[in-house]
Amino acid sequence: MSTTTQTTPRTTPDPETERAPAAEGFSGEPAGEAVVDVIDLLAGTTPDSPLSRTRAQRPRARENAQRSFEALLEPADPGSFSHTERYAVATFTAHLHRFEHAARFYADVLSDTAPHLLDPIHHAARDAASTGPAGTYREPGLSAESVPTTAWTPSPALAAQLGPRLSAALTHTHLLVFRPREAGPAALRDLLRAGWSADHVVSLSQLVAFLTFQLRTAWGLAVLRSPHHHEAGRGVSGTTRHEPTGSGEPAGPQPGAHDHGPQTHLDLVTEHPDLHRPERFTQQSLGWVPWLEPVAEDDLTDAQREALVEPARAKMPYFRLLARDPDALRARTLTDLDIFFNTTGGIGRAERELAAAATSRRNGCVFCAHVHAAAATRESGRGQDVQRLLDDGPSADLGDERWNAIVAASVHLADTPLAFNGDDVDRLRSAGLDDTAIVDVVNGAAFFNWANRLMLSLGEPEVPASRRREPA
Repeated sequence: MSTTTQTTPRTTPDPETERAPAAEGFSGEPAGEAVVDVIDLLAGTTPDSPLSRTRAQRPRARENAQRSFEALLEPADPGSFSHTERYAVATFTAHLHRFEHAARFYADVLSDTAPHLLDPIHHAARDAASTGPAGTYREPGLSAESVPTTAWTPSPALAAQLGPRLSAALTHTHLLVFRPREAGPAALRDLLRAGWSADHVVSLSQLVAFLTFQLRTAWGLAVLRSPHHHEAGRGVSGTTRHEPTGSGEPAGPQPGAHDHGPQTHLDLVTEHPDLHRPERFTQQSLGWVPWLEPVAEDDLTDAQREALVEPARAKMPYFRLLARDPDALRARTLTDLDIFFNTTGGIGRAERELAAAATSRRNGCVFCAHVHAAAATRESGRGQDVQRLLDDGPSADLGDERWNAIVAASVHLADTPLAFNGDDVDRLRSAGLDDTAIVDVVNGAAFFNWANRLMLSLGEPEVPASRRREPA
């Protein structure tokens, strides 16, 4: 099933390079082509609905979320990361979130190219069902918050049906969906050994991370549209867990644990055994180092530089690494800017940063949490309340119901299966948020499920040299 009137996947043209974050978006579609907005479709909204008009207040976020779908699911030139593999990963991811409308949508798309994979993907998702975010922290000061769980890999019989590349991709997908804080260099080496190129390792990570954003955005909008018809299990945050029953092994950060077999391209992955890692969540400055080799600054192509949007990002290894898939990077960046900097209506900058910080705290992304907790402090002047969120976790009382409601909604959006429901909408409305403001909370929290999974799966934070004698 194509999401446009065309019968083959395609990518739309890029917008012009320079724009203010809140500027009107560029559609980029040929005249006369009817394009389905996938988030609207999954949320059950129509173009003339009040909720669709509310989404339209963030035009660049809306358009570039769709452009991200096109870049990651329907690129004009998919290379060796085939459309079938992309649709299979998306179907598996939707099933893991127990978002059945989305799972049916992606299964329908997959059936166009590989109907023989539908049953294996369904069985894999059923076998791999779990809850998250979970896993073991690498930061010593957070060890008490670790939630031990089991890594999932396809059984030998299922792997024979899927093949080595797709088996490796689904294993990586399960890691990113449920245990992103346990990602490490070994997971990247496993993909390289299975035949994934470095560029497509980045594209796969982008795809899974994007889907965690897309599904949460659509789910949040569906709940807002019909608050008490989209109830999800609230047991997700508790201690009762459904463990995968496939070929599992104890999980946890285990650098080098799977280092065996041919060494093809393995020199592109770097471990940092002597890295000065943070001890816990902090608002103080941190650096970030990649495990997978970024594009060298001097080797960036014109398309990759354009994808950075901001030229200064050419100095940053994280963005040069994401530039291995420039179309996805550009669309992601423009989505980000509109969600966080278009302040026409809705919630203010401080509350958007609070949603990002709370999501990052829940998912265990120490780097993202430090950036956005510090931004929330800067925008609000409430540094002690923000630090309480970092120190005590998302259940901390931050001193007023509006902030507490935003944090609770963000945390429930971070949970897998999706736990955001009508109670969250009621609480946000009682705290004074209208639909535009609630959409901002959904967008901000959903986006940081995307950001967290990229940061956690491609590298790790470090304490900069200037702070190595201070508590992290």
